[in-house]
Amino acid sequence: MFDSFPRLRRAGMAAATIGVAGLLFAGCTTTSPKSAASATEQRQSINSAANASLGKLYEASPQSKELIARAKGVLIFPDVLSGSFFIGAEHGKGVLRVGGANAGYYSTTAGSIGFQAGAQSKAMFVLFMTDDALNKFRNSNGWTVGADATVAVVNIGANGRIDTNTAQQPIVGFVLNNGGLMAGVSLEGTKISKIDM
Repeated sequence: MFDSFPRLRRAGMAAATIGVAGLLFAGCTTTSPKSAASATEQRQSINSAANASLGKLYEASPQSKELIARAKGVLIFPDVLSGSFFIGAEHGKGVLRVGGANAGYYSTTAGSIGFQAGAQSKAMFVLFMTDDALNKFRNSNGWTVGADATVAVVNIGANGRIDTNTAQQPIVGFVLNNGGLMAGVSLEGTKISKIDM
């Protein structure tokens, strides 16, 4: 009888911990006044955040500006929120720019398994370096990294320069958090879908 008490207590603690983590994550994603904003306000908010994220990317990697200038299209997700306890999720909204003009709005979602309690935010950039890569993306009905195309996440050398092999791929990606450019990151399994705004 006494043997079962520690097990029950551990099970209760685990359930409570999972519940608290769920509430913390829900607190990060619960609808806010922004979600009730008009479509115009949401677009303006995404555009403004995308411009700020581009500025941070150019600071972190000045050479990225050349690469973005050469791209046929650039998908910018300025604020991808990720949070997990045992099973994680990421979500964010962004804008596709073609020739410097806004060409549509998209959402991104991804999942992961592993212990990473807490919430984090990052910016994600997907550069379509060829017309073919851009057209396939724009004509897709839901697009998943790994299944529909490979995204080569840019490697930055010790000298701060972009790895030339990565930069020559048809689709190139950057991931940026508060600490700077993230190395060794995979976007595999990231789903991107067009949204009406």
